[in-house]
Amino acid sequence: MDRSQKEHAVKELEEIFDGAGSVVMAAYSGMTVVEMEELRAKLREQGATFRVVKNRLAKIAMKGKPFEAAGEKFTGPVAIAWADDMISAPKVTVEFAKDSDSFEIIGGFMGEEIFGTDGIVALSKLPSREELIGMAAQRLIGQASEVARRLMSQGEGLAGAIKVIEEKASA
Repeated sequence: MDRSQKEHAVKELEEIFDGAGSVVMAAYSGMTVVEMEELRAKLREQGATFRVVKNRLAKIAMKGKPFEAAGEKFTGPVAIAWADDMISAPKVTVEFAKDSDSFEIIGGFMGEEIFGTDGIVALSKLPSREELIGMAAQRLIGQASEVARRLMSQGEGLAGAIKVIEEKASA
């Protein structure tokens, strides 16, 4: 890489780090091309991306940022996974790491928060954006049906009282 390519790579990494919901860092030593493509495909399905990075350039891109301390994890062959949301990259990488001997999560960061492996695993267990939207919609529908039921019960009570009065009047 010449100097201009390195500057471009650093700028690109800065944009990734600043714009990502979360970034997962992983050691990938020993992964085959097929495994790498499989991981990329799984991440792509969830709107996430995976890239091998040069450690020195990543550390330069982190300089002066709140998550700069995460740069110490960039040792050996390291790749990053990221997405616009906070959950999809951790979910996919943690799931992939369970079945792979050559892919190991070493940490990550989200905003100013820096995580170790346990933090990324915990982050992966949170509900995704779609799951949260579904839960909110389910609660709203449940509350709306409860309001409708209560409104109907008042009307049913009134209708019952009118029927009793009508029966007494006709008797």
